[in-house]
Amino acid sequence: MRVEDTTADVWLPIPAAEIEGLPDPGASGLRYLHWDGGPDFPGDPADCVYYVVPYMKGTEIAVRPLAAMTSVRAVQTLSAGIDHVTPGLGDLRPGVRLCNAKGVHEASTAELTLTLILASLRGVPGFVRGQDAEEWRAGFYPALADKSVLIVGYGSIGAAIEDRLAPFECARVARVARSARATERGPVHALADLPALLPQADVVVLSTPLTAQTRHLVDADFLARMKDGALLVNVARGPVVDTKALLVELESGRITAALDVTDPEPLPSGHPLWHAPGVLVTPHVGGSTSAFMPRAKRLIADQLSRFAAGEELRNVVLTT
Repeated sequence: MRVEDTTADVWLPIPAAEIEGLPDPGASGLRYLHWDGGPDFPGDPADCVYYVVPYMKGTEIAVRPLAAMTSVRAVQTLSAGIDHVTPGLGDLRPGVRLCNAKGVHEASTAELTLTLILASLRGVPGFVRGQDAEEWRAGFYPALADKSVLIVGYGSIGAAIEDRLAPFECARVARVARSARATERGPVHALADLPALLPQADVVVLSTPLTAQTRHLVDADFLARMKDGALLVNVARGPVVDTKALLVELESGRITAALDVTDPEPLPSGHPLWHAPGVLVTPHVGGSTSAFMPRAKRLIADQLSRFAAGEELRNVVLTT
């Protein structure tokens, strides 16, 4: 079904010429405008019917045009999380669909999760420092084999993480999500079951969305329930973890952590998390790999083809 607006603009953070499979402008009535968060808008926001949010540009840029987008019908993020756009959703008219980027980040984020687990357990950060100092730091280090892993946030990314854990001979993988359900691999527990599951886990992986329910989910009580020597891996969002509570545990040496996301973020110079014992920090690079762009382009082309044809969009997480 052709979009019938006199002007039906689509705002894209990637130039349309670089995306194969977009609906033909003449046949669809869509006009593609490139905006990646610069100071000037590419057109009148009131004429935008489909807004693809600039990737990794923060909340201020993501929500900047929303209040003026009086004709918008769909907002598409290129991230799995939507927390950076939710502050502006109240400015939208009723009926606007918000879609996330399910299918884009699973491979990259799961790869980094395994990287963080293995690097932390096997002492790779210490080896790098030893190489810089020309020191041979031999020793005995923990393996992932025979460890129990708890995945907190069992959506598509959590499932992709478990896919990649399969060859590592883990003793057990437990799964937690907002609500309990059954899967082919086994049960997914509800968040309420965390107090019983945490003491059994050698590695706790956070891959949950940031919501009111999960903000500071990892607080002092959560951390206290983790077993001595356990590893906390955060590839979710920084505020899922109470940073002050984490620092107390890290300084005690009781647990270790590998963090791709932090609170605050970016982590400022001089912050104690940089040099806390037993912590590995990466600069929120879970999704920003060579795997991102081809998957993001395929998602945009597929969604806009559906939009132009009047079909149901994929990945609708809420409707205003």
